[in-house]
Amino acid sequence: MQIAIIGLGRMGGNMARRLRRAGIEVVGYNRDVNVTRELAAETGLHAAETLAEAVDMLQSPRIVWLMLPAGDVTESHVEKVGRLLQPGDILVDGGNAFYKDSLRRAAQLAQHDLRFVDVGVSGGIWGLEEGYGLMAGCDDAGAIEHLRPVFEALAPAPDRGWAHVGPAGAGHYTKMIHNGIEYGMMQAIAEGFSLLEGKTEFNLDTAQIAELWRHGTVIRSWLLDLAAEVLQRDRTLGDIAPVVADSGEGRWTVQESIEQGVAAPVLTLALQMRFASQDREQYGNRLLAMLRNAFGGHAVVKEENDD
Repeated sequence: MQIAIIGLGRMGGNMARRLRRAGIEVVGYNRDVNVTRELAAETGLHAAETLAEAVDMLQSPRIVWLMLPAGDVTESHVEKVGRLLQPGDILVDGGNAFYKDSLRRAAQLAQHDLRFVDVGVSGGIWGLEEGYGLMAGCDDAGAIEHLRPVFEALAPAPDRGWAHVGPAGAGHYTKMIHNGIEYGMMQAIAEGFSLLEGKTEFNLDTAQIAELWRHGTVIRSWLLDLAAEVLQRDRTLGDIAPVVADSGEGRWTVQESIEQGVAAPVLTLALQMRFASQDREQYGNRLLAMLRNAFGGHAVVKEENDD
């Protein structure tokens, strides 16, 4: 079994490691050739210095798996790799691309008899040891079957944690909704612990409570496990800036709810709260304070000047 992994960052690199541990032959390519060489020395994968070299190292039908950021980078690599492949070869996009882009790419590649598989990948930096959740979309069941050894090696177990969820686009669509749910769950955990920390008269130990809730409670989850670990290291989180980025999937999920006319208030508000955290200047809140002062004479709290 052979596969080329294009993009050896945190996710792609660890996926290559897990595949090598399973005895699968891996060809690796990264734009920084030093990353490729270091991973080759560590795992025994074949280091390619160009995309063409990576493809040439594979036997037909070739499998090329992209682990690249969604957007222009993935778009350009789909085009470049597509020109290097032959009819019957398989191109997998394991990045979190927008599902409508994946639908378009599948149709374009099909014109050249290339098989496209969009795979939503969950697991983050823990995937190397715990395995990855894999949601595959493809119109060709034969391509999925050909990829079975790869899925079985990457998943938590050969018989669970991966599935062919539907036709082209379905893998990335499923992962998009997964991430929308993730936003909501994370927001609920954060708000709950804010309330615990804010009840100062009880002097609650949030680290203790997080560990307690991990066992036997309805809300136990991997996210709660991670919260307990974080709070055990630093309960106050005093050195952490309250800024939470959004990587795109949450926005796409909310856009989908609007297109379908399906109410998704929790997911939408979780996304909006991430936007709020990114507003370092808090201009809107400053204006609200001034409006409140203007119509009601309410006091305005001035920020202290450090100068």
